[in-house]
Amino acid sequence: MPQRTVAIASQLGLHARPAALFVQAVNESGLPVTVSREGHKPVDARSVLSVMSMGAKHGETVTLACEDSEDADKVLDGLVEMLSRELDT
Repeated sequence: MPQRTVAIASQLGLHARPAALFVQAVNESGLPVTVSREGHKPVDARSVLSVMSMGAKHGETVTLACEDSEDADKVLDGLVEMLSRELDT
């Protein structure tokens, strides 16, 4: 199962706007992606409520994972790039 870790760059963490943009990108990928904070169970990254309920703050590291598929690495790399920049602007 491919996975990536990334530190949340958005100053306010994965709150409403960054979470919505992230979830939109996950849904556009068509792959079932999960996201988790260290010490917490993975949540479905296709659900904005699940992503927001994680409470991931600025600078915290999250792990993204998805089932192995032809596009998995490309999708995860794109999501990492997204979370690595400020999404509140």
